[in-house]
Amino acid sequence: MNNGQYSPSGFSILPLVVKNLLIINLLFFVATIAFGNFYGIDLSKFLGLHYFESKQFYPHQLITYMFMHSNENFGHIFFNMFALWMFGSAIENHWGGKKFLVYYLITGIGAGLVQEAVYAVRIHQIASQLSPELVDMVKNEGLALLKQDMNYRGLLGNLNLLFNISTVGASGSVFGILLAFGMMFPDVRIYLYFLFPIKAKWFVIGYGVIELWLGIANRSGDNVAHFAHLGGMLFGIILMLLWRRREYNPYKKIRFRFPKRRRKYRIDTSYRPKTDEEYNAERAEYRKQVDAVLDKVAKSGYSSLSKEEKEFLFDTSNKKNW
Repeated sequence: MNNGQYSPSGFSILPLVVKNLLIINLLFFVATIAFGNFYGIDLSKFLGLHYFESKQFYPHQLITYMFMHSNENFGHIFFNMFALWMFGSAIENHWGGKKFLVYYLITGIGAGLVQEAVYAVRIHQIASQLSPELVDMVKNEGLALLKQDMNYRGLLGNLNLLFNISTVGASGSVFGILLAFGMMFPDVRIYLYFLFPIKAKWFVIGYGVIELWLGIANRSGDNVAHFAHLGGMLFGIILMLLWRRREYNPYKKIRFRFPKRRRKYRIDTSYRPKTDEEYNAERAEYRKQVDAVLDKVAKSGYSSLSKEEKEFLFDTSNKKNW
C-alpha cells in the first residue's frame, strides 16, 4: 500500500475474518427483523447491551451487542459494515486474521464497558435529584411500563430509559479499527464523502474530537452512544501501544518463569583412585575374557557366539587402551 491514497478496488480484497464478521452481522440483522415480524420477539432485549443493574442485563451482552444493529435504520448497519470492510481489510492483510480478530473483540468489549460507565454516571446524576423510593420504583416497575409503550415523565422517564434501553452496534469496534488505520497508515488519503481527500491521521483525530463534543453535549433525542465510540478508540490505542512497546502477541501461550532451585552436590568421600596393581589386575582379567571369545570365533566361527558374547565383542572393539 502506498502513502498517496487509499481506496479499495472492490470485494475481491476481502480477508477471511472481515468476510465472516460481515456475514455474522448480516445474519443477526436479518434474524432481528424476522423474529420481530413473525414472532414478536425483540432480540435486542436479549442480545443488546443493558445497564448492569437492569433486570435485562446478562454478561454475554458485552459480546453479542456488537453484532446487533437497529432494524429501523438500515444506514446503521450499512455504514458500520462499509467501514469494517474498507479499513478492516487493510489492517487484517497487515496483521493477519488472529491478531485482527482479537483486536476487534477487545475494542468492542472495551466500548461496551465504557458505555456501562457512562450509564452509571448519568443514572447517578439523575438519582441524586430523586428520593430513594422513586429510584426503586423505576427499577422495579419501569420495565413493565415500557413494555406497554408507556413511560414516566421528566427525570423519572429519563432514568427509566437509562435502566432499560439497550446499546447495539459494531461502532465501538469500527472506531477501534479506524484508530488503528490512522496509526498504521497516517499519511494515506481517505476520500471524505468520496470527494474530499484527507490524511488518515487528521480524519481520525477530527472524528474523535467530534464524538467527544457530541458525547459531552448529550443533546435531547440523540440516541447515539458517542462515548462507546470513544471507548473503542481508547482500548484500541492502549492495545496498539502495548503491542508496539512490548512486541506482545495476544495469542501466544503465556509462560510463567520460576527461579531455578540450586542443586546441592555432595562429595563422595568413599571414592579413592585405583592403585596400579588393581588397575593391572582388572585389565588382565578383561583380556582373558576377550581372548576366550576370540578363541571361540577362531574354532567355531562368529555365528557360534551367543548374543551376550557378540555384544561383549562389539563393546570391546569400541574401547581404547585394552
